[in-house]
Amino acid sequence: MKNTFVALLLLASAGAYAQTSPAKQALVDKMLSLQRPAIEQTAQVIAERPALQMMQQAGAALQTRVAPEKREAIAKEIQTDLKKYADEVVPLMQQQAVKLAPATVGVMLAEKFTEDELQQLIAIIESPVNRKFLQMGGEMQKALVDKLVADMQATVDPKVKALATAMDKHLGLPAPAASAMASKPAASAPKK
Repeated sequence: MKNTFVALLLLASAGAYAQTSPAKQALVDKMLSLQRPAIEQTAQVIAERPALQMMQQAGAALQTRVAPEKREAIAKEIQTDLKKYADEVVPLMQQQAVKLAPATVGVMLAEKFTEDELQQLIAIIESPVNRKFLQMGGEMQKALVDKLVADMQATVDPKVKALATAMDKHLGLPAPAASAMASKPAASAPKK
């Protein structure tokens, strides 16, 4: 029964996709082409996520479990492994995302947008003003991030240190951050 339902669902989906007029399908294909960089970026983020998580864990382990004189060499080995992973997995993930896009995003575009709406979307995406805006995206994000970090650093840093101390305590690891924080009040206490 379940397989029959899935088959019917797939047939209905394929039927909706097949009912798209050639003109509308051309617009959907153009939208997919225009969105390819975003599709590939999404795939890259997904592919890199496990490596970034492992890199964070490795960074913490390097500081607590590896002798200081060996840290740099091991960090380079880890970086090499991470790069190899990304070089292998990111292109595969991007290729598969681009391959899946017509049957997922393309179907949604065909179902949810009229030909006129697709033409309007394409005109917006291709407009010089939109391109200029998108080109400024990194610059605008950097300006916001720089200001946000500058404004919030004094508030967030102590909380990050407290979190690191708590995590080290839970893991039973020595907490260099806690000893550094403990020495600061002692040094500032005579000033009062």
